[in-house]
Amino acid sequence: MPHRVPRPARTPRPFRPPAPLLATPLLAGALLLAAGCAAPAGGSADRAAAAPARELSAAELRAAAVTDAELGPGFTVTVIAPGHGETGPDGGRETADKPVCQPLLDAVAPAAGPAKAARASASPAPVSAVPYAETDLSVALAADPSGSLYGGLLGYRGDRAARLQAELEGLFAPCAEFSSTAPPPPADRSRGATRTGHRLSRNDTPTPEGADAATGFTLTNESGAVVLAQRAVMARVGPALVVFSTVGVGAEPAPVPDERVVRHQVAKLRAAQKG
Repeated sequence: MPHRVPRPARTPRPFRPPAPLLATPLLAGALLLAAGCAAPAGGSADRAAAAPARELSAAELRAAAVTDAELGPGFTVTVIAPGHGETGPDGGRETADKPVCQPLLDAVAPAAGPAKAARASASPAPVSAVPYAETDLSVALAADPSGSLYGGLLGYRGDRAARLQAELEGLFAPCAEFSSTAPPPPADRSRGATRTGHRLSRNDTPTPEGADAATGFTLTNESGAVVLAQRAVMARVGPALVVFSTVGVGAEPAPVPDERVVRHQVAKLRAAQKG
């Protein structure tokens, strides 16, 4: 389930929604949720009366990315070329100590290349969690560089976007605290595996106008002396997900993703789906 928290020796990436959890009994109930169901307390509720939206082609999804001109002075938008910003070929999979939390790690630090494709094909879900189309982008804020965002537009078939968001809602309790182990980087196999502590928490997030639902969260990476934190907002717009995240380092918390960027992106995507 574009945009992910920076990790040691890895390139920052935007957050991707969790992979399917159909084989996890703890979250089986969450998988039955669909558009129109209420989110847990602290989150936002689905807009049951939202108008039907069509699935966009890959080109249409890319064209629906917000632009500098639409955001106004002080914003610089960069649409990332496909394949850029990956973690590197077969960089190794980070493994959670709690299996239920593995999809979250796969989401924020996916392996690239063959490893990523193999993991997707091995999914037990009848419907793939891999989007059929994806556009990644970054938004730099001149007035507040620390508030710059990594983002993505993810296109899914049918009700998959709604189901993925429901799965994420089910992770807050079991994954409030967990740890993971990452193999050494391919360029330096002499280094040992890296043990990392994580904390996952929900952020109260209003649903932007035009979105069906929204979920906000913060995920930390506590592998060294400096704690990294990623704060993300995931808004569902019809069969697509809009994800934006910021990064905090050490004592500096991750800023709230700029509401103007999220609002403009949701509005543009919804308009494209109605076109």
